[in-house]
Amino acid sequence: MTERPRGTDRPRRSRRPGPPHVLIVVQNLPVPLDRRVWLECEALRRSGYEVSVICPKGPGDPGYAEHEGVQLYKYRPAPEAVGALGYVREFAYSWVRTARLSLTVWRRRRFDVVQACNPPDTYWLLALLWRPFGVRFVFDHHDLNPEVFLSRFGTPTGRAGRLQLAGLRWLERRTFRTADRVISTNASYQRVAWERGAVPPERTAVVRSGPDTAAMRPVPPRPDLRRGRRHLVAWLGIMGPQDGVDGVLDVAERIVRHHGREDVGFVLLGFGDCLEQLRADCTARGLDPYVHFTGRVGPPQIAAYLSTATLGLSPDPYSPLNDVSTMNKTMEYMAFALPVVAYRLTETVVSAGDCAVYVEPGDVDGLADAVVALLDDEGRRADLGARGRRRAEQDLDWAAQAETYVGVYDELLAPPAAGGPQRARPRPSGAPAAVDVADDDTLRRFAATRSVD
Repeated sequence: MTERPRGTDRPRRSRRPGPPHVLIVVQNLPVPLDRRVWLECEALRRSGYEVSVICPKGPGDPGYAEHEGVQLYKYRPAPEAVGALGYVREFAYSWVRTARLSLTVWRRRRFDVVQACNPPDTYWLLALLWRPFGVRFVFDHHDLNPEVFLSRFGTPTGRAGRLQLAGLRWLERRTFRTADRVISTNASYQRVAWERGAVPPERTAVVRSGPDTAAMRPVPPRPDLRRGRRHLVAWLGIMGPQDGVDGVLDVAERIVRHHGREDVGFVLLGFGDCLEQLRADCTARGLDPYVHFTGRVGPPQIAAYLSTATLGLSPDPYSPLNDVSTMNKTMEYMAFALPVVAYRLTETVVSAGDCAVYVEPGDVDGLADAVVALLDDEGRRADLGARGRRRAEQDLDWAAQAETYVGVYDELLAPPAAGGPQRARPRPSGAPAAVDVADDDTLRRFAATRSVD
């Protein structure tokens, strides 16, 4: 990442004509930590577009930086929201900071499109402010915010709750109505755009958050990550209230206490609002010797853990949101040939197909039993892991999704002149060589044993 010297932390304004310029707005994660948004940035850049991003800062991030040709403008995140008024303050603060930075981007070079990635559904107003200047609006639909509310709080009975839900539905309608194009992460979200948002089908496209299997490849495992145990069960993601991360502790407790399996460890990769609460709960249950929290991790650490773990866990509970949402972790497990145990949710089944073991939502004992059975069945792990990797390569891979994504912009704007052949992302210097997943026998052996011997 290239940073500007102190005192010159904004790029000089460019007056020369150039390729179409896309401004991407993200509020809930910094970039490039937001994997989907970063893949979108790379796809646009490889296709000749200029890309700028406005997002909150991560720890130690500068206010401006250029990363692999993408201009990153970042603001200090809002304080953690508490209660309804806290969320209003957070959204208002982030909106104002984003609007001010959009002026900074414009002064450097006019942009042709604003792409807003929700949550929240508030940036339609920013798009309207820029529309008189010929700027188009693309809505990248990551979350169903009314369903987030219902999943966290249930159907409201009081006046305040009903007003909050009505407000979220109004913001969603305004976003759909303002958008020139809507990009949905799956077919369930696309149907929401059609039916609830009244968006014409020809103005929508499905772009799944598929794994980049050229970059997400198994690497030689690191036995030290198992912390002296034979098996390691992995969970990966953002730790939010609706994500069911406490379900990992429920499963761990049953496997350790009820099944007496002291040869099994658990690792939770990620961070979020619930991390400290989960750590305290883990300690209270006496599970600290068996459960490891990594906190925020990058691609090298994720690759190491998912290449070492015996299976991946997707314990997302049933809710109006989770049932129709694509769980990225499930597809990432598959990219690393990691067998999956999951609750049977509609979009989870769409992602994993017959490459996972499913348990009915809410059956914690059944989930723990399925994990133990798979840990003890090397042949089934070989089959599920190998087929999962092949499905990730052939049906879910980001390369095909990137074509659809860039196609949305090519329809909106005159596509830029080809900038030369697209090249695969180079492997970072010093990274371990990937496992030869092209060979079926090697892939099956690795999926079963997490060994390259």
